Amino acid sequence: MRVLVVEDSERLVEVLTAGLKRGGHAVHAVPDVAGANAALLATHFDVAVVDVGLPDGSGLDWCRSARAHGHDVPILLLTARNALGDRVAGLDAGADDYLAKPFAMDELLARLRALARRGPRWSESVRRFGGLAIDRDRRTVTHEGARLPLTAREFDIVSLLAWRDGRVASRDEIVESVWGTSSDKTMASFDVLLARVRRKLGTRGLGDAVRTVRGVGYAWGLEVSKRA
Repeated sequence: MRVLVVEDSERLVEVLTAGLKRGGHAVHAVPDVAGANAALLATHFDVAVVDVGLPDGSGLDWCRSARAHGHDVPILLLTARNALGDRVAGLDAGADDYLAKPFAMDELLARLRALARRGPRWSESVRRFGGLAIDRDRRTVTHEGARLPLTAREFDIVSLLAWRDGRVASRDEIVESVWGTSSDKTMASFDVLLARVRRKLGTRGLGDAVRTVRGVGYAWGLEVSKRA
């Protein structure tokens, strides 16, 4: 099982990593929201262990953002608070389970195994839109069997929009998710990459795949024809 750990305490990361590896699991640990966003875009994870308190944002807000961007990884929240209201807030934010500190490693491992058995909320790693296929695992986009030459970040933009089921993503949301930070430089880079994405899709007659919603952001304009 591949586990994403989002935790800024070096000591707790050491404990979690050691316990998870003893259980036979692969671990990728990041200390903040920006690292978590980048990791989700780059790699498939079976489960995520996320601290509520992070240096650059709230784990609850990250859960909401991850779900809004179509990420389906099962999430276990870690928190120092265990009141009913805190647990409800975590689940409402999109988490699948909630564990209060301090916790026993055996319980954490059991909960993660249960989440992994349950699987992701949306199981498909490939989405098809007519002759267009987007494969998140292989990080490829093909049309009628021909591969589109997208860069890594161009793929991230396409994948993010395609998994939102037509919901609009703001320019800031896309930039923060793809680059992990928002600045004048990353905004300018996004504009360039989006134009390239549209041009590459346009060469295949798919110029309407990315819609501009004026004053709001961008949305995927193609309808899913088959889930795989």
